[in-house]
Amino acid sequence: MSEEPRGAARRKADTLAQLAAAGADVWVASASGGPGGASPYLVPLSLSWLDERVVVALPVDSRTARNVGEHGTARLGLGPTRDVVMIDAVLEHSLPVDDAAAPADRYAAQAGWDPRTAGGGYVFLVLRPVRIQAWREANEIPGRVLMRDGTWLV
Repeated sequence: MSEEPRGAARRKADTLAQLAAAGADVWVASASGGPGGASPYLVPLSLSWLDERVVVALPVDSRTARNVGEHGTARLGLGPTRDVVMIDAVLEHSLPVDDAAAPADRYAAQAGWDPRTAGGGYVFLVLRPVRIQAWREANEIPGRVLMRDGTWLV
């Protein structure tokens, strides 16, 4: 038996708590525009929620860094199947981790690891959410959109 559906304000609060949780991880989907159309790619990464932006660190030469850099978009999935948060995001900017003292310190504090110690060649992707959806069970599918066009609806 499923729980009663949460209201929008509770869903937003729960979503923000997931995004700000220590050690939070996210699945990042990107696509290349190679021959024959887009080739999807999905990787798990640690995240940090900084100033209403999702920040991920990854090798600058990784497929995800190239795809997001080239197309400027990513789709992010957080949480288990029965407490999912889906985020459509645009790349606001990227910067080498060695050139980003303040964001790097905040990222390391939340993510639980510091990419500055990974041997170089890492970049931060700063992703601005444009749409956020959150639901637990089928009874929360209606009203699952919490953010549209970069503006919170709640």
